[in-house]
Amino acid sequence: QVRLVESGGGLVPAGGSLRLSCAPSTHTFSGPVMAWFRQAPGKERNLVAAITWSSGPTFYADSVKGRFTISRDNAGNTVYLQMNNLKPEDTAVYYCAAGVRLGAFDSWGQGTQVTVSS
Repeated sequence: QVRLVESGGGLVPAGGSLRLSCAPSTHTFSGPVMAWFRQAPGKERNLVAAITWSSGPTFYADSVKGRFTISRDNAGNTVYLQMNNLKPEDTAVYYCAAGVRLGAFDSWGQGTQVTVSS
């Protein structure tokens, strides 16, 4: 397992934007699939977006389509989640994850808080 480190969370008004970043604590990610999850208070952790190194974005949750974009840098060292037109219901702790395929994530970050005020 590789420890992942997220950054970029914060407090933003509704309609604002944030960009989250995720990088491995060592020099490489542990698998070809990277993803962002989020967990709101009292709710389950849900998949928000996923990307593979070879084919690019592979999944967006319906609630974020058209507003969020997952991407990676060319060196493969960092994965991003650009979040635009944020809504109060996007408030959650956002987690980065890595694995060999969707549903098989074995490396996680500690999470970063995103709070959207109304």
